[in-house]
Amino acid sequence: MTIRLNHTIVPAADNEAAARYLADILGLEYAGLHPVAKHFAPLPINEELTLDFMTVPDAAGHHLAFDVDAATFDAAVAYLRAHELPHGDGPGSYTNGKVDEHSPLGGRGVYFPDPSGNLYELIAPA
Repeated sequence: MTIRLNHTIVPAADNEAAARYLADILGLEYAGLHPVAKHFAPLPINEELTLDFMTVPDAAGHHLAFDVDAATFDAAVAYLRAHELPHGDGPGSYTNGKVDEHSPLGGRGVYFPDPSGNLYELIAPA
């Protein structure tokens, strides 16, 4: 049996702002609120996974890590730097402005928070 994650709910202080934030950094298309379940701001990550951002009071942040290709990684880091957004080389140092060039998961890594307290990690081949 094959098991794949179809979607997950990501808590946010503002669902649409959080979806747009990640979409802008990753170069993805955000198309607006779910046509039926208007409390979700879905962001398709790829053909198989959607993040459904949902506004909740006192949103507790999650950690989400993505394997990305080198071009996506470089574009995301360039976006973070150009917009002076916090990012860093580790989960405890996600605001130091550095990139991990020797990630223990292989290749390069960068961490960045969103305004709701979610912490994203991008992992790319060296």
